[in-house]
Amino acid sequence: MLRLEPRPTPSRWWSYGSPLLALALTVLIGVILFAVLGKDPLRGLQVFFWEPIKSTYALSELGLKATPLLLIALGLAVCFRSNIWNIGAEGQFVVGAIAAGGVAIATDKDVGPWIFLVILLAGTLSGMAWAGITAYLRDKFNAGEILVSLMLVYVAIQLLGYLVYGPWKDPAGYNFPQTRTFDPSDLAPRLLAGLRVNIGLVIALAGSALLWLYLFRTRSGFAQQVGGLAPWAARYAGFSSRKALWVALLISGGTAGLAGALEVTGPIGQLTPYIPAGYGFTAIIVAFVGRLHPLGMVLSAILLSMFYIGGELAQSRLGLPKSISGVFQGLLLFMLLACDTLVNYRIRAGKAGT
Repeated sequence: MLRLEPRPTPSRWWSYGSPLLALALTVLIGVILFAVLGKDPLRGLQVFFWEPIKSTYALSELGLKATPLLLIALGLAVCFRSNIWNIGAEGQFVVGAIAAGGVAIATDKDVGPWIFLVILLAGTLSGMAWAGITAYLRDKFNAGEILVSLMLVYVAIQLLGYLVYGPWKDPAGYNFPQTRTFDPSDLAPRLLAGLRVNIGLVIALAGSALLWLYLFRTRSGFAQQVGGLAPWAARYAGFSSRKALWVALLISGGTAGLAGALEVTGPIGQLTPYIPAGYGFTAIIVAFVGRLHPLGMVLSAILLSMFYIGGELAQSRLGLPKSISGVFQGLLLFMLLACDTLVNYRIRAGKAGT
């Protein structure tokens, strides 16, 4: 019988290299998968790892995809480091998009550029409020945040569907379930003419720097992490677990709502039923592949964005289903979990205790 035995001192270098090893194994399995599907493996790897970075336009699209993933992952990292499992960032993303879209719809063309800040604030506060429901139920009734936050995703999606199929539906939209397109003053400013990448990328990168300062240079950030690693020690030191719960979920909900606001005011420019793109769930992978560290999450957000774009290109150029990107994401997470397990445990033959 095979069993897992904890290693006395797990290798620090292997711990850091585990995501790279997981990526290498994912690529290897991807090559096998392409061959089994009758596709050229080299062409498949080119679509996933070269096409998204081969030109300025490709890099701008990569930055566009990475923006919501990074923003959501930053907030999730605070939760996970605090041992609070927010699985409902997708719902907070959708609610942030709804609030931002509502403000954009309510404005007219004569409003100045300042309205964009109001739109972002609306998205952020709405995401915080949606996450606050989970925090309240956990705080008052000890409801599991995993189940509550996840179920609220479906409530948010249904709310979006009601609005775009009902009261917010564009009367001049040929009966399509969508709102009117937003005015130019409501849209996120683009960084470069002719490219879709916008100020959201700058906000996400600035958020990474702020998160690093918060986690590693402030007492509040230290308290969040101590509460996650050693709850009893945190209580002994006078840190409030209740405060840690609210802080973690509000930060996470705020970044997800901000990501939703930037998404609808950026590449989409209106509300549609297709706002939920799975970013909230993919950001969980981004957070863990990036080791819950701001710099690591920047790199992992780029990688997962390549998977998103590669999946879209594989659909049009190789005739593969778009879900191939989800396959690569799942493989990466599975390989990371397997590598982390082997870094911390060794496989032994025999009965337990022998």
